Amino acid sequence: MKYIEGQDRYQLILFPDCVEDYISENNPVRVIDAFVNSLDMKELGFIRSTPEETGRPPYDPRDLLKLYIYGYFNKIRSSRKLMQECGRNIELFWLMRKLTPDFRTIADFRKDNACAIRQSFRTFGKLCLKLGLYRKELLAVDGSKFRAVNGDKSVYTAEVLEKKLANIDEKIQKYLSWMDDADAEERCQPELTPEAVKAALEELRQRKEKYEQYLAELQKSGQTQLLTTDPEAHRMHSKDGFHCCYNVQTAIDSGSHLIAEYEVTNHNTDQGLLTEVTQQAKEQLEVETIEAVADKGYESREDILNCLYSGTVPNVALKYDKTERLYNIPYEEAEITEELRASTKPEDIKTCISAGVLPKCFEGTAVEVELQEKSTLSCFLRHNDGTVTCPMGNVMNKARERGSNTIYQCRDACRQCPNRCVPGRNHKTVSFGPDTNCIPVMMYGGKQRSFQHIPPDAKISPYNHVLDRKGLPERKVVIHIREDKEKLKQRMCLSEHPFGTVKWYHGAHYLLCRGKEKAAAELGLSFLVYNMKRAINMVGIHKLMTALQG
Repeated sequence: MKYIEGQDRYQLILFPDCVEDYISENNPVRVIDAFVNSLDMKELGFIRSTPEETGRPPYDPRDLLKLYIYGYFNKIRSSRKLMQECGRNIELFWLMRKLTPDFRTIADFRKDNACAIRQSFRTFGKLCLKLGLYRKELLAVDGSKFRAVNGDKSVYTAEVLEKKLANIDEKIQKYLSWMDDADAEERCQPELTPEAVKAALEELRQRKEKYEQYLAELQKSGQTQLLTTDPEAHRMHSKDGFHCCYNVQTAIDSGSHLIAEYEVTNHNTDQGLLTEVTQQAKEQLEVETIEAVADKGYESREDILNCLYSGTVPNVALKYDKTERLYNIPYEEAEITEELRASTKPEDIKTCISAGVLPKCFEGTAVEVELQEKSTLSCFLRHNDGTVTCPMGNVMNKARERGSNTIYQCRDACRQCPNRCVPGRNHKTVSFGPDTNCIPVMMYGGKQRSFQHIPPDAKISPYNHVLDRKGLPERKVVIHIREDKEKLKQRMCLSEHPFGTVKWYHGAHYLLCRGKEKAAAELGLSFLVYNMKRAINMVGIHKLMTALQG
């Protein structure tokens, strides 16, 4: 039995007359070509978008952008590999019209057009918005670490630099003592010739100057780290240890799994980034209010409250609380009209919430607003077994002693209490004297809840002035944000898929460019290709081509 045989290498083959015949109508490369041709390169900010009248003609930025999008579409990110593909890839023959730019020209294009490339990602997002692909109902926000162009050994902290300087001083002193001993004994060790010692000392002095300069830069900048290769990156903790990375934030649309917006940061954690990312996503999606879901890493009470005031429902997984997240804010009297309730402006939303009225944009969500007034008398009670309970029945812990008095508190109970006896953010502390077992307090009420009653045989200190404290407001507002477990379950399916696809399918788990701006451009190409592939799978190439040409 014979093997399968190929054709003779000298057999003449009749190729098609033009390269166009090699590219089928369903080839995604046609979408890349149509999308880039539809862009206004000058408005997006690409350099050389208008050629000069004199000098050597440059490459059209459209051609270089097509080349990069095609490369990321096919897992090719290196400029040298893209240059090779231009000379042997039939699809690039068609797309680039047989242009073969040098690898330096290709690399410089990505480096010099960082902001414009990011705007190209947003332009494709507007096209998806026009096609109705974004549902604009729920955003899944998450962050992931991408390796930066900086070795782990090229990271310096003040502590590391001080240790290095101390070691250098110790070595210099050791060399000098060796030379003194050799002079005293009038002999010369073979390894300590004057030339060798001079060279070693000069090298140590140069290293000392370099480390002193690094330390001065650290002190001047106020940063805790100094990265010599990519100063804008940061050494962060990731799943496989500490590495120099960028923390990349994305906002994923729940209905389409398309990336609505992304942001490249050098924050070690995700805390404090929810408002910024959701605000940019709302601008991209052209909505004023939206619901967002995020994991426990975004636990920041101030950031979550700012999200609420800006018109975003923050479904952040509970880290410290049990069933809901509570905020006690000061009451601000205001006349709330239906027009004001229906407004989605951040200042109007904040006015409604501060007045104890739920804005219409939050109706039917996990957010509730409750206005509470001082209305019910209750007490902190010390029982015969020595335990102390608050008006809500929570057990308080012994904090410290002050003279003959004992002070009790419970931070967790105060944070999760729906009817706090104090209007501020701080937890409540109570002081029991040796002959006191009951401290009365006026509770803020609203919803009907059962409070602890003052027993008939209560021993109340005559010096307790809890009921006579001045300056406490008569009203306060409590914001309830319930935990929505169903939406939190959706988060992982939404947010992890783009990162997994870009990192491991596209091979972009590490960056090739240095600096936050260039890293954002590089990731913009990855996320643009991700959205483009999803759009092709959702509506097909023909519908996408029609939208681009229209």
